[in-house]
Amino acid sequence: MAHDIDDLMTLFDGVFAEPFRTRLVRGEDEPIYLPADETSPHHRIVFAHGFFASALHEVSHWCIAGAARRELEDYGYWYEPDGRDGLRQAEFERVEVAPQALESLFSEACGKPFQVSVDNLDGVAVDRHAFAAKVAARAARYRSETPPRRAAAFIATLSAFYGEGASREAAIARGRECLAEPVAL
Repeated sequence: MAHDIDDLMTLFDGVFAEPFRTRLVRGEDEPIYLPADETSPHHRIVFAHGFFASALHEVSHWCIAGAARRELEDYGYWYEPDGRDGLRQAEFERVEVAPQALESLFSEACGKPFQVSVDNLDGVAVDRHAFAAKVAARAARYRSETPPRRAAAFIATLSAFYGEGASREAAIARGRECLAEPVAL
């Protein structure tokens, strides 16, 4: 199945726009998360250049962010662009393991290849293999322990649409069902 960004936005919005007042939005240069404000009643996950992988990555951050963080622009986190020194790169990798692990599960559910992003081409040399191993280990943990509820709902939606060939409506219904399931304690 083709990986059309409009399908992805429709699937996300169909599951999350109402209960979480959050929309997935195609952006320009840099991705950003924007909480609802006077210009929009919805929170917006803005991904870069209409890229499918960027959308999956930005959704992964949203799936991890708690309610308080989802009220802050970019969840209140710092971002230091390409060119980080060793200390800042280590911090970047520490906070990126979980989102990239979810992104890998989203990619798997879509039948798309996944590659880790160290996002530091002009900075200190990076051990991409070591970082990839950490991401893979976290993804395996999510598989065995169940990912966060919103992530599980998105995976169910993507699996239904891309893996099983369900219609958009049926895939969205599957995601909504997953959101409605009681949490095991």
